[in-house]
Amino acid sequence: MTAPSASRCIAILGGSFDPVHNGHVALAQYFVDLLHPDELHVLPAGNPWQKHGLQASAADRVEMVRRAFDNQKVPVVIDEQEILRSTATFTIDTLRALREELGPDVSIVFLMGADQLQHLNTWQGWRQLFDYAHLCAASRPGFGMGAAHVPQEVAQEFASRNATPQQIASHSHGLTCLASNLAVDISSTAIRASLHNGERPDVLIPARVLDYIEQHHLYQS
Repeated sequence: MTAPSASRCIAILGGSFDPVHNGHVALAQYFVDLLHPDELHVLPAGNPWQKHGLQASAADRVEMVRRAFDNQKVPVVIDEQEILRSTATFTIDTLRALREELGPDVSIVFLMGADQLQHLNTWQGWRQLFDYAHLCAASRPGFGMGAAHVPQEVAQEFASRNATPQQIASHSHGLTCLASNLAVDISSTAIRASLHNGERPDVLIPARVLDYIEQHHLYQS
């Protein structure tokens, strides 16, 4: 079944953003340049089921995201639906809610890094994600996207749905794109450790985000 043609394209970037860093921004900018979406929606996680112990509060993470993405080429929407959800956060629930909100004729493109792609088959209802959105993944040093690194069932699904950026932007859901030339390797875990040790990782975090972290004494011992 062919997906409906799309009147608009919305790129979706989710994450814990604890804290948001230049790798997140680079991933978004890469796909904004590739897909030319009408909007970029950034979704800070509320209670992600595969991660535990978020250190910054929801309000702090939202403000850091707002500061990090304040200079994009397209309008940015900070979507707080996962934060407002009291139950565990599953991407399938978020994409289902977004499709209901945006309607059937909008291209929804969910963006992820290679580290997420490598364990996509552990996500709740991962095959159903394609019923609501396209999935685009970008490389990250140390996290390969080839057959040796990605579960076979995920690799096969992505290969069978592979499409051009133009096809993704002009259809509503169900297609994939792998970007192998984004070489940014930044870890939120390493940044938190650096801040905890009193270091200032100013090359890894947007300046306004680092200012906020320091002003509010986040990630300190």
